[in-house]
Amino acid sequence: MNALLTLSRQIDALTERIGKSAIWIVLIVVLVSTGNAIMRYAFNYSSNALLEIQWYLFGLIFLLCSGYTLLRNEHVRIDLLSAKLSKRGQTWIDILGILFFLMPMAIAILVLSWPVFLHTFESNEMSNSAGGLIVWPARLMIPVGFALLILQGVSELIKRIGFLRGLCPDPTEKRNAKSAEEELAEVIQARKAKGERR
Repeated sequence: MNALLTLSRQIDALTERIGKSAIWIVLIVVLVSTGNAIMRYAFNYSSNALLEIQWYLFGLIFLLCSGYTLLRNEHVRIDLLSAKLSKRGQTWIDILGILFFLMPMAIAILVLSWPVFLHTFESNEMSNSAGGLIVWPARLMIPVGFALLILQGVSELIKRIGFLRGLCPDPTEKRNAKSAEEELAEVIQARKAKGERR
């Protein structure tokens, strides 16, 4: 079990790194969206490629951060039943949910989306919009995002079993009360301060 808990910590570290990196994609989306709006209204120019890159980046944020959301225990829950149970009962519901709902759904989407990506990649499919982008990067995001979600699901399963066996703390405890916006602001301020010191 100790080896599995070590694996879980490594998966968590990877998920944390990916989630924190994806925060920067939000900034890029905002800049692209703002630039596109300025060009449209100030210069009467619009680009389908810029619109599509916004959609691609939004999809990338959503898919890369699904595992991060699970790690942070910020996913949507319906606690009608589990709120009335003990912590052990809630943990068992989480285990059953991971095994019988999360994992089958994520594995099915991963398996079904891979051939779609391969077909799009091999045929070099382009967007139907004039001036649009190549499609395969958007198709690749789906299996990659769900593979990361499966990895984090494995980690969450290990942690919950470890908790039931008394080998690790409660994985559902909120570790950080800061919002993503607060974290991004701190990173920007830290980099700004680092740049001023040079």
